[in-house]
Amino acid sequence: MRQIAHRSCGRTRTVDADGRPGRFLLTGSAHVMALRSVPNALPGRMEAIELWPLSQGEIDGAPDRFIDCAFERGPQLGYDGTENRDHYIERVARGCFPEAVAGEGKRRSRFFSSYVADLINRDVMQLSEIERAAEMFTLANLVAARSGQLLVPGALGNELGLPKDTVARYLRLLEEVFLIKRIPAWSRNLTTRAVATSKVFMVDSGIATYLCGADSCALRAVNGPLGPLLEGFVAAELARQLTWSDQEARMFHYRTRDNVEVDIILENNRREVIAIEVKAAATVKGEDFRGLRHLAERLGDDLLAGYVLYTGTETLPFGPKFRALPVSALWNARP
Repeated sequence: MRQIAHRSCGRTRTVDADGRPGRFLLTGSAHVMALRSVPNALPGRMEAIELWPLSQGEIDGAPDRFIDCAFERGPQLGYDGTENRDHYIERVARGCFPEAVAGEGKRRSRFFSSYVADLINRDVMQLSEIERAAEMFTLANLVAARSGQLLVPGALGNELGLPKDTVARYLRLLEEVFLIKRIPAWSRNLTTRAVATSKVFMVDSGIATYLCGADSCALRAVNGPLGPLLEGFVAAELARQLTWSDQEARMFHYRTRDNVEVDIILENNRREVIAIEVKAAATVKGEDFRGLRHLAERLGDDLLAGYVLYTGTETLPFGPKFRALPVSALWNARP
């Protein structure tokens, strides 16, 4: 990346002379516009394409069309799968990097350890000089343990013994090296949306599981961390699909002051909404749709459908707009 930045001035002049797209490909593991060494001439002369780890569909050879199917079919979307809770646990613990998919046991753990260490010791240092890299490792562990929860820098700072502003800066750095992602809060009031608290998830569920000190056996435990890690896994799959789906949509979460929540909101440019809850259980109850029903009362016809994604195998109806779907519908649903 430093070499790319060093040569970018000459390439900028070349692009000015011949503006055909696709003549140069700049690659790197950090956000190129955040690098201190990149000249200001690059904005307007380049398009940033974020490359995620593999999706489940890419791993399995499946279509990865859930978002398009959801907006096209609404409550008529259905998929009966064959995967059970143990299968999903293995997917979450494995993650989506090719090296982790191909490896097992200690080999996979070594990859996760090296990957995170390289991001923090190399890429973070390219973005901003930090005094103590150990604090970044601890922060990454804390964020992994809070997958799917509200991201409050002050609370994290209390655990780390760091000022809120320092934690906020460190979190931005973890985003710039594509280790974490934020899900902004949703509201039809745009000013409220801009200031509301975001949720956070790790870009890769395997790394999140590793940083939590867990493995597939720990995820099977009754009080294990499967719930939040599965929610982060689903959010990451949807975030991948948003980069290629025909439907242009954005992802949010929803939470009221009296703690009515919906894990994921997908809203398109027509203000139509797909609402999603994620449950690690293999069965679904009516109370699992509490947040979705609250949202339906608020949105009316703008809510196309509300889904509870769970670790069972069947599509189950829970009213005119609500369905329980297997998590594997994310990568197997077809129009």
